Amino acid sequence: MVGQESEIENGKVTAVENSDKKNEKAPILLNLEIFRITRDSQQQHGLRHADYQRYRGYCSRRIRRLRKVLKIPQGDRRHYRRRDVTTTHLTANNAENRLLYIPLLQAERAWAHAMQLRQEANTEPRKKFHLVSRLKKACAHGQMLLQLCEESGRCEARTVLEAGAYASWLRGVLLLELQQWREAADSLQRARIVLEQLCTALPADERIVYDQKLEELKPSLRYCAYNIGDESAAGDLMAMRGQGLMHNLDALMAQAKESRSGIMHEVEWRGRRVTVKPEKVRLFLIALQDLDKSVSKAETAQAKIDILENILMDCKDAISAIKDEIKTDPKLKSAPEIQASSVGYLLSYLMYVRLVRTIERNNLLVEQAEEARKNNIQIDGKKVRPQDLTRLYEIILQNYNDLQQLPGFENDAVYQKEIDTQMKAYRAFRCYYIAQVLTGLRRFREALAMLERCNTYTVESLISKLDNQQLKDKLQVLKKDIESCKFEVHADSVLEDDEEDEESKYASSGKSYKDKKPLVERLDDYREDSQVLTKNPNIYRMPPPMEAIPCKPLFFDLACNFVEFPNLDDKTGATDGKKQGAGLTGLVKGFLGWGKSDK
Repeated sequence: MVGQESEIENGKVTAVENSDKKNEKAPILLNLEIFRITRDSQQQHGLRHADYQRYRGYCSRRIRRLRKVLKIPQGDRRHYRRRDVTTTHLTANNAENRLLYIPLLQAERAWAHAMQLRQEANTEPRKKFHLVSRLKKACAHGQMLLQLCEESGRCEARTVLEAGAYASWLRGVLLLELQQWREAADSLQRARIVLEQLCTALPADERIVYDQKLEELKPSLRYCAYNIGDESAAGDLMAMRGQGLMHNLDALMAQAKESRSGIMHEVEWRGRRVTVKPEKVRLFLIALQDLDKSVSKAETAQAKIDILENILMDCKDAISAIKDEIKTDPKLKSAPEIQASSVGYLLSYLMYVRLVRTIERNNLLVEQAEEARKNNIQIDGKKVRPQDLTRLYEIILQNYNDLQQLPGFENDAVYQKEIDTQMKAYRAFRCYYIAQVLTGLRRFREALAMLERCNTYTVESLISKLDNQQLKDKLQVLKKDIESCKFEVHADSVLEDDEEDEESKYASSGKSYKDKKPLVERLDDYREDSQVLTKNPNIYRMPPPMEAIPCKPLFFDLACNFVEFPNLDDKTGATDGKKQGAGLTGLVKGFLGWGKSDK
């Protein structure tokens, strides 16, 4: 019993340990976009007007606030005790990105102080010594930032690359001030190589900061090459892969690209990379990656349609998120700027995805309707008619028309040609089903004309290069159906002509003719109709057809008091009595206008 209890206890312990391991979350990697943060801070706090003192004051205040929030104070009001950010802080469970801000802002503060002293050194040469000491301080803080990013193992590859480039740039600025040209060129060239690699790995809208930094490095590199005196020095430095950061540059770049593609920070479409910032759009694009697999695993067409309808709803929410971002961004007010920006390009991409997936869903509806029509099955209690398929193909063509009008692609000749090729194929299907509708209406000439046009669209689509193999196969089948449909329409037209001539044929031969009209409707025409003598004579349609009759009017004597009736005194004889009693008084009244009654 004791052994069993110990085994049970050991089992509980191992179970608890396994559950703890499962509950442990993977550590979150820290991310710090160094060059973007420093560029924004410099532009907002004085460097737009070369006010280095103001920027230096901002860095001091920001460091003080960060130390207070992160609880890393340097002593109290009376005593000072230096406390730097270490790898222990970065490896803790509550580590956050703001820990890396402190060494970065310390380096920026020392660099800004050095630039301020350089402005003042024009009139006071002694301040040049202080300038060099401040640059050494900035270089030390930059190296500390790089060391924290590399040794902690908690930073993203892009952050490590930017920290290395930032430290190399600060060291190059220091060596330029010390006039050590070859070493300065070495450090600046390292920073340049990393920045160029980042530009190739990042989308267009995020390259701006790095391109600006590269433009700042070019004059310094040319000045170093000039002072070295060797024209080939720049070429040698380009091919150099020194120790330190440069030995693992390729590995870090691969890691940065993998991490960016894993969390869908960007999407590539038609040769251009677009940054994805809204969370809804990012989640939608991640879900879109597995959509084709989910659709292929669905067993029925209706299940595939349901999956596509769900993803279309998510796409609609993503488009709304992009439009809200465009409304809130003051920089994107005019239409040309929206189209040229990455946000506008991303919006066009999402609209493209929505329209393409809508076309895919409508094709599934067409496939479902054609299958039901072939097997004589009803959908939602209704029989599938050619009109229904014509309407579906009209919707598909409208979707392609919307694709042609996407913002930013109106003048793209390659894109427009691709859409035109696919539209011709769907126009062929639409013409085919319109011909069937016209055949049902006994309009055979129009039906033959539509079949000829359908054949033209089919041939042109097969000659052109279609990427969709399934659509090509359907066009091959359609080409065969067009020929058979032509013969059917021609045969129906011949039969109709025979039916028109049938009445005259029977009249000439003297045989009885069976008319579809009832006897009541053809009483004026005499024919020997043998059907009248049968048990079911066609005399009158039962039940009789409905006829429109006027409604019974309703009258109300509300206007009787306002009706002026005609004067009937002449007919009743009342006027004769009045004339006899009038006399001279009546004459006077009539002459002076008295005594007239108002009517």
